[in-house]
Amino acid sequence: MVIQTYKYPSPSQDELHPEIYAEKAWTLMNFSTDKKLAADYFQRAIRMQPDMVEWNTSHVLELASALKDSNTELEADMMEKVRIAKEQDPENLYLAAYYLEQCAKKGERIEDEARELARKVLRNPVSSYSGMKPLMMVYRNYVSVDEAIELAEEALKNHPDERYLKRCAALCYKWKIMFFRDSRPKQSMIDRAITLHEEVISLYPHSSLMKNIALANIYAKFNHGQGKAEQMYQELIERDLEPREKQVLYNHYAKYLYFDRK
Repeated sequence: MVIQTYKYPSPSQDELHPEIYAEKAWTLMNFSTDKKLAADYFQRAIRMQPDMVEWNTSHVLELASALKDSNTELEADMMEKVRIAKEQDPENLYLAAYYLEQCAKKGERIEDEARELARKVLRNPVSSYSGMKPLMMVYRNYVSVDEAIELAEEALKNHPDERYLKRCAALCYKWKIMFFRDSRPKQSMIDRAITLHEEVISLYPHSSLMKNIALANIYAKFNHGQGKAEQMYQELIERDLEPREKQVLYNHYAKYLYFDRK
């Protein structure tokens, strides 16, 4: 969305209107890796209009995003900022799920809170910020991957045409098959995982490389799928990919050859 600057006249010649700073920050959050600049824009907007709870929530999430893929807990001062933001913005379920994950990393038991939050997330309008994906991460790591699958399937039952939910469900099945192989999955689960991944690939045609790799890896885990996995990898290798994409592809292909083909 393009914001016309005349709609929000600047407070001074040296500063933009706080709405403009916030829009710039959200744009950077979604389409850029410059997290520092996004955080700076949020700070400016909040300083000029401190009563905007939504801006503060986004600012805190942006500050914490550098650690989102880390297995370590947030530093105490950052954790306190997240806690305060959650109290000020209780309807933000994405933030609630993120906070729950950080509590779990500290060793707290969060199973009951996770299940209660799931009921709220299922009632929430579907979007990438509805809280579904971070909650599924909580389920996978601290509750049960089987319950994560049940949650994703219930969400899909309520909204069967939502491609984001199909993506979430496919991710859950991939976790179960790839990383939680305490016993051989039932054929019905394998078939469901394959069907969902094929649908997701068609629904996200411009970002399908990793989804194709995930599907090939699912095939590779079962003897009857080895030929299909090899075929998919060869087709991906023949694609005209960017150097960064080629590096990712060959990394996964090497692991497939080593661990699955021996």
